[in-house]
Amino acid sequence: MYVCSCFGVTEKQVKEHADAGACTPRQIASACKAGTDCGSCVRRIQAILGRGNCPRRELVDQGKPALTAAEAVVAVDAVELREAA
Repeated sequence: MYVCSCFGVTEKQVKEHADAGACTPRQIASACKAGTDCGSCVRRIQAILGRGNCPRRELVDQGKPALTAAEAVVAVDAVELREAA
């Protein structure tokens, strides 16, 4: 099911980015652009992410980056490889 119609991002893709370490809608947006156009999908993204246990949430709450630049690149590459397969 599509979460973001503007960029064709599915719920599965959002979950994959979350599994790769994205804990916030902003991090999901950085990974796949979902939520950056009309914004109507942001609440759905928030619902998918929930307020569950995110190992990096403490860093996010402190205003620190949850992913290092290298981790972010690896996470995006991993999702792109899965999508290409």
